[in-house]
Amino acid sequence: MKSRFVVVAVLGLTLTAALLMALAGSGQTATAAQDPGAFRPVVSREIKHDTSAPLKDLVKIGRPALTNRPAGPDGLDAINRILPNKRPDPKFIAELKEQGWDVEDYFQSLHGPDAVLQSDYGVPYAPTTMPATIQNFEGISQDEMQAVVPAPNNYIPPDTVGDIGYDPATGKKYYVGWVNTAYAVWDVTNTPTRLITATGNSLWTGFGGPCETTNDGDPIVLFDQLANRWFMSQFALPNIDTNAGPFYQCIAISQSSDPTGAYHRYAFLWSNTKLNDYPKFGVWPDGYYMSINQFTAPSFSWGGAGVAVFDRSRMLSGLSASMISFDLFSVDANFGGQLPSDWDGPTPPPAGAPNYFFEVDDQTISPALGPDALRIWKFHVDWNTPANSTFGVNGTPNYTLTVSPYNVICSSTRSCVPQPGTTARLDAIGDRLMHRAQYRIVNGQERVVLNHTVDAGSARAGVRWYEVRDLGTTPVIYQQGTYAPADTEHRWMASIAMDHVGNIALGYSVSSGTVYPGVRYTGRLTSDPLGVMAQGEASMIEGTGSQTDSAARWGDYSSMNVDPVDDCTFWYTQEYYATISARDWHTRIGSFRFPNCSIGPQGAIEGQVTNASNGNPIAGARIDASGSPTLTYSAFSNGSGNYTLIVPSGMPYTVTGSAYGYLPATFTNVNVMSGTTTTQNISLTVAPTYVISGYVRDSATNDPLMATVAVIGTPFNP
Repeated sequence: MKSRFVVVAVLGLTLTAALLMALAGSGQTATAAQDPGAFRPVVSREIKHDTSAPLKDLVKIGRPALTNRPAGPDGLDAINRILPNKRPDPKFIAELKEQGWDVEDYFQSLHGPDAVLQSDYGVPYAPTTMPATIQNFEGISQDEMQAVVPAPNNYIPPDTVGDIGYDPATGKKYYVGWVNTAYAVWDVTNTPTRLITATGNSLWTGFGGPCETTNDGDPIVLFDQLANRWFMSQFALPNIDTNAGPFYQCIAISQSSDPTGAYHRYAFLWSNTKLNDYPKFGVWPDGYYMSINQFTAPSFSWGGAGVAVFDRSRMLSGLSASMISFDLFSVDANFGGQLPSDWDGPTPPPAGAPNYFFEVDDQTISPALGPDALRIWKFHVDWNTPANSTFGVNGTPNYTLTVSPYNVICSSTRSCVPQPGTTARLDAIGDRLMHRAQYRIVNGQERVVLNHTVDAGSARAGVRWYEVRDLGTTPVIYQQGTYAPADTEHRWMASIAMDHVGNIALGYSVSSGTVYPGVRYTGRLTSDPLGVMAQGEASMIEGTGSQTDSAARWGDYSSMNVDPVDDCTFWYTQEYYATISARDWHTRIGSFRFPNCSIGPQGAIEGQVTNASNGNPIAGARIDASGSPTLTYSAFSNGSGNYTLIVPSGMPYTVTGSAYGYLPATFTNVNVMSGTTTTQNISLTVAPTYVISGYVRDSATNDPLMATVAVIGTPFNP
């Protein structure tokens, strides 16, 4: 009989041999949306997955045909995607105006001046000490997006995002940028050279379903430096123009370090009723973690915060994968605007460490949540027993850290940042943390940097930033500040990151009544006074135009990232305007580094992984080089079985090669000298195979059940 339920039977097996299994079931499970009042992990699997042809070949096929939609404004653009729990009640705003209050002045009067405001450019330092850009070039523009994306295609905002990555097989560095409905790939090893510009959904050409036939944006690009792979994602909303679900998350993981190569592609059903808006991701050793803001169809009323984790290990191998998710609406409808931590740097988080999720809340807007605070949740995933996965303390934060009080910007309107030559203003999105919540370990200490936009005084936007330390024990806000030099400019829509030695860089938009929207950046050295971006301010590009569209949308985010090889060079991407126009935005990509940053002497370990019985190369094998219990570097072999690891020199490594269907092989005392390459070939023995078979039955009635059986293996899942 066909059961009403899909049962996931998890066999907690430690395997050193390959397994051959026949999996029963349809492969589809219930969505992640939960029953009202329930707070529990919900387990589902992708509705489809495959491995694509090389991306450089897919884009030659032409853009995929899109689902027929009305020619008018995109349905998603018409939805008010503001977090209602982060905005004052509209009736209260109306009453304030009737009483003659300026709304921004009223909220500022509740807190008073910002106690951590930095009103100088960087005193006692000169305002020009920020390093100049190394690379500085044009990203995708509105015109370029329109050239590859079918109409209607004049979207705002561009949702500017990107990341820097490295291919150890060729020594090339790549930058992948994505703006709403189009992405591009550059070779940035030397002079930046654009290799591909294509529609977002071209990643899913030939895949079928809504990931191929829609191109709805809200993209994220991340480089998974542990595996040297690219992570790319956007959502798919096939019925958005009729205010209906279902709602999907589309994910693609590169098969190699080359972003123009093949991808393992996935479509996950998030919900039939809740829109998965503003998805943000973080890379972690045990999963790809996601936060979303949910809006419930058909009215798209607030549906609460949602979080999820995807099985990174299986997705890197192109296998069927699970998603474990939580819906926080039943816990507290005030939660929203969260970010997962995204790991950077050569040192991974401690073994078994949870991923950390962050949210910032203002008491004047959300009084039920108490004083202005940064909230931290621990997301612990258990792939062996998914029901044991937890988020916070039954959904409430593990930690609530009081922050220096701040004033909300644009509390009653999206139209608040001025520009020259127009009465149109820009949205500051002051209701949430901005992409990314960067995590790294410096000198053995866990650190995270975060930022959001605030009212720095007189309704002028500034950037509040934080450094949080000691997440694995008792988290503390080590330092915080509001960057808003005493001029007329607004600074907002920022992204923040930390380099190998603890220096911090902050990039942002800048605009005022006399300064066109442009791109600037600031920073601090690890030795600078706490709470101060002491290195002055530099311009990546000055704007020469304004956005006149009445929608006011800007951003919705930007991205500051760090070179995974030198772990010192920052890469930033952001939008700006070159001409006065309604929607003719441009984007910029630039890099810079502080002169005091160095990762130290390095060398390389390289070799070929082969089958011991016939000498054939093994693709997709994992190679781990461990210098100590807390220092492990990893790579995967390419199609020819070759691998390369860049590691600190001057220490012996234990190198282990493993692949599904083979027994692991370990080599000790592999020495690496500075500036040299050590060759370590790895030969793997085919493991014996076994067949596991049986029935899944209802424990009460003994009736057979249609089920999905997941077998957990070490070091690879079958």
